[in-house]
Amino acid sequence: MEYTRLGTTGMKVSKICLGMMSYGDPGKGGGWALDEEQAEPIVRRAADGGVTFFDTADVYSGGASEEVTGSLLRKIFPRRDDYVLATKVYFPMGGGRNDYGLSRKHILSAVDASLTRLGTDYVDLYQIHRWDDETPIEETMEALHDVVRSGKARYIGASSMWAWQFAKAQHTAERHGWTRFVSMQNHYNLLQREEEREMIPLCRDQGVGVIPWSPLARGLLARAGSGGETTVRETSADAGRREQLYGGYGDAAVLERVAQTAAERGTSAAVVALAWLLSRPAVTAPIIGATKAHHVDDALAAVELTLSDKEIAHLEEPYQTRPVQF
Repeated sequence: MEYTRLGTTGMKVSKICLGMMSYGDPGKGGGWALDEEQAEPIVRRAADGGVTFFDTADVYSGGASEEVTGSLLRKIFPRRDDYVLATKVYFPMGGGRNDYGLSRKHILSAVDASLTRLGTDYVDLYQIHRWDDETPIEETMEALHDVVRSGKARYIGASSMWAWQFAKAQHTAERHGWTRFVSMQNHYNLLQREEEREMIPLCRDQGVGVIPWSPLARGLLARAGSGGETTVRETSADAGRREQLYGGYGDAAVLERVAQTAAERGTSAAVVALAWLLSRPAVTAPIIGATKAHHVDDALAAVELTLSDKEIAHLEEPYQTRPVQF
């Protein structure tokens, strides 16, 4: 495993982040999450391979993902300082009028609830899961600053939004002397590269670390050229989301080139797709989902694979522009 700083902070993270959305309560969120007993060997495999960066959110499995995440990390790591823990806030966590969004009221309540479920006094990275049109950005940024000042989070980050929104949030924080975002968790992979237009150049300019979600395009890149296995998630109620995100003109050509490069390298398509992402400017660590041990093995192998400039150009050439998908 290799380690790097998150953006321009001094905090070191593994170049693979294990997404904990796959673990929680199988009875919630579509029925595809693994319970703690099923998840433990996979998370241990990642930790044994050097992964120290773990990402979840309050909304995953209705809070159960945070509970499983906290329990497993306490079992696996001797000390709290041995790993970097991230969670997120925004989506509804109840039926009340203030149980969602980025108001001061919800943020301060949500961080306490997350810490209780995680069984820890602080998170290393507290992220806003989406932009909130109903709350002034000044209110949100001041509340997040207070979370950091209280010691409940070490840093703050953001997830998918328009570049102008992210720039506005950063400017607001800077203008008031509040805490700025250090990371952007966005949708970025070989089948969705629209972030290269504005968001990634902005992050590079501002020293913000990029930690992409869906680095394998919901498994499409991992199965390039093989058909491959399907996951429980792909046969659940959540399956329609993949059709919404992918399947556009040009995808087949990209998948063909991923398969070709993998065959030439004697490795899997997943390794090639992740290695490409790791080679991209500003990318700190892709957030991988793993429901089988070999998913972790592929991610670890990707860190060791360096693609040539020619291979990178070959993989990128067929891409066709498409609407941004958050």
